[in-house]
Amino acid sequence: MADSSALDALVDQALEGSRRAISRLMSVVENGGPEARVALARLYPHTGRAHRIGVTGSPGAGKSTLVTELAKVYRGQGKRVGIVSVDPTSPFSGGALLGDRVRMRDLALDSAVFIRSMATRGSLGGLARATADVVDVLDGAGFDPVLIETVGAGQSEVDIARTADTTIVIELPSAGDEIQAFKAGILEIADVLVVNKADLPGADNAMAALRAMLDLGQAQTVRHHGESVTIAGVSAEAGSEQDWATPLLKTSALRGEGIAELARAVEEHYHYLAESGRRQQYHRARVEEQLRRILRQELLGRLLVRLPEAELAAAVDRVATRQEDPYSAAETLIARVS
Repeated sequence: MADSSALDALVDQALEGSRRAISRLMSVVENGGPEARVALARLYPHTGRAHRIGVTGSPGAGKSTLVTELAKVYRGQGKRVGIVSVDPTSPFSGGALLGDRVRMRDLALDSAVFIRSMATRGSLGGLARATADVVDVLDGAGFDPVLIETVGAGQSEVDIARTADTTIVIELPSAGDEIQAFKAGILEIADVLVVNKADLPGADNAMAALRAMLDLGQAQTVRHHGESVTIAGVSAEAGSEQDWATPLLKTSALRGEGIAELARAVEEHYHYLAESGRRQQYHRARVEEQLRRILRQELLGRLLVRLPEAELAAAVDRVATRQEDPYSAAETLIARVS
């Protein structure tokens, strides 16, 4: 953008639903920098209306197919659907490999569906750095719900719980023995748990193992995104009337089976959040996490700008040759620029 007026015009066009403007605005926020900050500040008052639905699970679990089928259900209800698919970064171009965009081609011609593929660009946890900002663009442009598909990194992929209102975790019938299900920490973030490809052998065994784990966890504590939470002085205690019991569902996304039931479970969770007052509580927690992340990035960036390259290189040499430990070296560098 050449100036702030052009950027304001782009935001206005995106808010009015221009697909071209939405796409250009997403590129601005993905690239970061001053323009992204101005655009997001202008956009932010228009956000907060969309139901943000995270879809995560191991590679090959059928996330893209399930997201496609869910989008079809929402389109049948007359809703405008946003989809953000986080793909692995290409080792050649640095961009997204676009595999999810290819698999969602059934939706490509629907003007009420907007699909954006994003590259992780080295970010861990299943999302790209600017995923939340891109979701804000879709939210501000009036898409509701917004489906967020993670990259498929497996058990470490928990950042989605800090971004979504409702998190769907997908497991496979043949993801390994029952011990695999019990050790998978990713299950702890599930608001809705799904065994996909349930037409394959082993689905009943997977359901039984997951049900046992859910029953064990819910007997001990109340969970939302896998945590017993105290926010703004409100603690979720076991046995309260407003506890959310994570539903366990079977689907076969390729056959379109169980998708309507999944959509109902997701909607029930959204109503639960609204009626219990916990949506606002978790929104505040998400904002706090976002602010902490931004502060870490900004403070680190400002520190590195003020730190002479030679001093950083010297510190690296001292640590690499075991003359100094990393923590002491970091303290020395911080003191140098404070």
